[in-house]
Amino acid sequence: MPISGFPEWLPPQRMIEQYVLDKIRSTFELYGFAPLETRAVEPLETLLSKGETSKEVYLLHRLQDASGGAASTDDQLGLHFDLTVPFARFVTENHGKLVFPFRRYQIQKVWRGERPQEGRYREFLQADIDVVNRDTLPFHFDTEMPLVIGDVFRSLPIPRATILVNNRKVCEGFYRGLGLEDTAQVLRTVDKLDKIGPEKVAALLAETAGATDAQARACLKLAEISTADGSFVDAVKALGVSDPLLDEGLDELLQVVEAADEHAPGLIRAELKIARGLDYYTGTVYETQLQGYERAGSICSGGRYETLASVGNTRFPGVGISIGVSRMLGLLFGQNALSVTRSVPTAVVVAVPAEEQRAECIRIASELRKRGIPTEVAPTAAKFGKQIQFADRRGIPYVWFPGSPDTVKDIRSGEQVEADAATWTPPAADLRAAVTGS
Repeated sequence: MPISGFPEWLPPQRMIEQYVLDKIRSTFELYGFAPLETRAVEPLETLLSKGETSKEVYLLHRLQDASGGAASTDDQLGLHFDLTVPFARFVTENHGKLVFPFRRYQIQKVWRGERPQEGRYREFLQADIDVVNRDTLPFHFDTEMPLVIGDVFRSLPIPRATILVNNRKVCEGFYRGLGLEDTAQVLRTVDKLDKIGPEKVAALLAETAGATDAQARACLKLAEISTADGSFVDAVKALGVSDPLLDEGLDELLQVVEAADEHAPGLIRAELKIARGLDYYTGTVYETQLQGYERAGSICSGGRYETLASVGNTRFPGVGISIGVSRMLGLLFGQNALSVTRSVPTAVVVAVPAEEQRAECIRIASELRKRGIPTEVAPTAAKFGKQIQFADRRGIPYVWFPGSPDTVKDIRSGEQVEADAATWTPPAADLRAAVTGS
């Protein structure tokens, strides 16, 4: 019985997922990120210390708990809801063994107790990169993040991705310049703009942050600014609000936009309504949309954090970005936008003329596998027509017929040639199942 929010892909979809993960992994490693995997659980107090996340956490409970009583908050464990919080904990515990700046990637499942819907799950796969440093982290790492993600998405047969970028210093400095003191509350409220619309956001700003009508209108004007180049700076200044933090944020955001424009034109857009809901972000924030899937929201997001990890007086600031792999694939699968050329990895089926010859067929298959050709032996010694149908139903392109000499048939074209298991190789395009976009 299916459980809502816990996806289980069919084998062809899983093959697509593994292809996507291989592309993500190889791109991350091209940029020098090292692999890491952290435990699935964290103390509840660790998970709850990083912002408003309590409603999302799945708790662990032992069925055979000998104590029989309820555990205290201090010793309760919860499944992690993202990979940044456990990574920060890992850094603080292992900082003496790490070389800084430390670049890592992590591809793992995470769990959130939210309402399942298209592209949103309770158990899903994320692929993160982060760079952390001791005490201070140079800003150029913020400009690198979108370039890595841009290369990932360009390597996949998916619609064009646009990375929306903002800087919390722009927003917080602007709100402070307006005279709004609870900038964190204003950020959280403006972050709901796409979900509830400007009128409700304005009402909430008055209710939760004490904003006047004029202040609320100014916040909404800032959120309307969206440019593919550095012209957002003049657009913000035209609103007539000044604050040192605002100037700092505009300068940082301009660096991110200009770096992307130089190395990956068309990848980035400055979108000043982007805030990100998690409280630990302090500067640059990213969200990513796929063309044609904008209504589904972001499929890749992250940002800069200054105070997430610390040991004593030593801080470990970082910047990171995370691809919601399950979220992205769920949306694309829902529109049949990705396909794979066959439903199994197999490139060749060795036909079995008679059960007495199965040992010889296994030897042939073994010879092909030694040279990296995915091969299986037919399950029964049925008529050759049925063995060909067996291969055809799963998209396997070649059937091998033992004999004197052996022959191999391309069942798509019908071409059949003599072949030696020690030397024959299929065309490169047929060796692995290919993933294509619609």
